[in-house]
Amino acid sequence: MSDDTVGWLLDSDPAIRWQVERDLVGAPASTWEATRARVATEGFGAALLAEQDPGGQWAGGAYFPSDFDPDSPEAKEPGQPYTATTWSLNSLRDWGVDASVLGDTAARLDANSRWEYEQLPYWAGEVDCCINAFTLANGAWLGADVDGLAEWMLEHQQPDGGWNCEWVEGSTVSSFHSTLNVLDGLLQHEQLSGGRHPRAQELRAARHRGAEYLLERRLLHRKSDGELVGPWATRFAYPFRWIYTALRATDHLRAAALHEGTAPDPRAADAIEVVRAARNDDGTWTQGQRPPGRQWFEVDVPAGEPSKWLTLSGTRVLRWWDRASVG
Repeated sequence: MSDDTVGWLLDSDPAIRWQVERDLVGAPASTWEATRARVATEGFGAALLAEQDPGGQWAGGAYFPSDFDPDSPEAKEPGQPYTATTWSLNSLRDWGVDASVLGDTAARLDANSRWEYEQLPYWAGEVDCCINAFTLANGAWLGADVDGLAEWMLEHQQPDGGWNCEWVEGSTVSSFHSTLNVLDGLLQHEQLSGGRHPRAQELRAARHRGAEYLLERRLLHRKSDGELVGPWATRFAYPFRWIYTALRATDHLRAAALHEGTAPDPRAADAIEVVRAARNDDGTWTQGQRPPGRQWFEVDVPAGEPSKWLTLSGTRVLRWWDRASVG
């Protein structure tokens, strides 16, 4: 990566900059931790925190804003809105906001927030694997009691090792999207809780089985015929939302390997090369087409322009992989 590209990445919102300092520049912890602390008071993080409702939610809803009715014939907006509580917490957590900044948010959500599905209590989750995975990670981050939700993940793992949000409709095979979202949630829960759950060993084993489901398919292919699982797997755009991509999957494996002190699994090689092939000559990655949907404000560039978020993720994935290969 050229000095110009490094400088371009460092000239960013604190939510990006601290990760560049930690993962790419090798800055001392005192430097990137100071930058990370600024996320709550500057830029994206401060702007999103300012949108929180007095009751603890964002946009008045758990997964959808209170003014959104997908069944209404008057609903004209394209796509799913990404302004409600779950999506806002996902962003703040991913950007590195310290949980203490949110004060008693966990308690306020426990008292005031209910899922749109059957008005179930927020921290108990609902029936969707992806929603519950997000909630598991967010609860561990904010200090909520999500032990029951962690056990829900064990109970809803498919026989093939992954998860599928369509289990409630009778599906008995796993989904790449659902599996990766659950794996992210389980890893975040394990890291943030310090592995203190009474069934921590079972949860880690379930996470390993889920990763094996993806690795058996080389992160990209259907097991039945070896064909690409879907065009979405090789198309990258930020924010990532819930969509499975080779970039998200390899970045998850990187985080899991660093957490456990293990080497990269060679079965990820095909996906790594997809990530590598998407890199431009100047070391950047280009923003793709994102799913439509309302958001609080823009956090990345339009499609077709160099994306700092994708460049951060792509660069750290390739560095992790290539350094392990050289070693």
